[in-house]
Amino acid sequence: MVQNNEENKKALILVNTGTPDKPTVSAVRRYLFQFLNDKRIIDIPLIFRWILANLIIIPFRAPKSAKLYKQLWTDKGSPLKFHMENLVAKVQKSLANSHDVYGAMRYGNPSLKKTLRTIEQKNYSEVSILPLFPQYATSTTESIADIVKHSFLNTPKAPSVQFIRQFYNNKLFINAFAKQIQAYDITKYDHVIFSYHGLPLRHIDKMHPGVSSHSCPCTEQLPRHGEYCYKATCYHTSRLLAQALNLSPSDYTVSFQSRLSKNWLKPFTDETLIELAKQGVKNVLIASPSFVADCLETTIELGHEYKNLFIKQGGTELTLVKSLNDSEIWVEAICDIIQSDNI
Repeated sequence: MVQNNEENKKALILVNTGTPDKPTVSAVRRYLFQFLNDKRIIDIPLIFRWILANLIIIPFRAPKSAKLYKQLWTDKGSPLKFHMENLVAKVQKSLANSHDVYGAMRYGNPSLKKTLRTIEQKNYSEVSILPLFPQYATSTTESIADIVKHSFLNTPKAPSVQFIRQFYNNKLFINAFAKQIQAYDITKYDHVIFSYHGLPLRHIDKMHPGVSSHSCPCTEQLPRHGEYCYKATCYHTSRLLAQALNLSPSDYTVSFQSRLSKNWLKPFTDETLIELAKQGVKNVLIASPSFVADCLETTIELGHEYKNLFIKQGGTELTLVKSLNDSEIWVEAICDIIQSDNI
């Protein structure tokens, strides 16, 4: 991290969800403790959340998740972490004349809370916070906002804070993801799936006063009840990508992965793949535009588990599009996002 010595110093913090420090049961347990005790993740009263997270979910999930993280781990460690480190270095190089760039995780290390404490001591005139989630959701973006708000509450000379809540429609972001997809020669595939991380339906309902997610028109248009509808922005991201890739509506499907119950956003990605296989579709290209860095949900869930499921159901090939990670086109998009007047 290069220190900016200009009088009018600015800071940029790139924030992602997080990762365990090691692919061990104890490290995964510590990570899940932070993650699942967040009121934005399990949005039920404190006592019930504590019982559900610490006495029911974590004891059973930690050993299973540790096995998956071992499959994900590389010689460099967690992909989410080393991609973040590389991304920060590249963005810092591009913004050397205007910003000091930091990378942080909402859960785990490097800790967002510690990063904010460091920044408080440096007297920056402006701090930009960019949660690395293209589509706004209370369980991701707003959870980071909670930490940021609390951090600067008692700061005597608080800096001006620019908090970027979403960037799904930023032209350079769409162009960057479209180029990643184009690298796989779409003409070789029968169908394209845009798979997004799922959310409980109650999270979507909260963004639509008086309108149930079941009757939400957001699959067809931009939000009618607020610009931060996750469902709407996922579908619109897909339309923008389809336009950039010259895909017709019949060429692609929007679906949602990583569900924990049937009361999550549909259609589910695994069920979509099963249905496509039954229809005789053999070769599928799958991209996940809700993730800007490869992680457990992309590499393992989509790239291994869902691939095996699709082939078992009669499909021939399921190819996962590599995420943006620390690519140069993603660096360019980030610089545009934080400097854009449209955010």
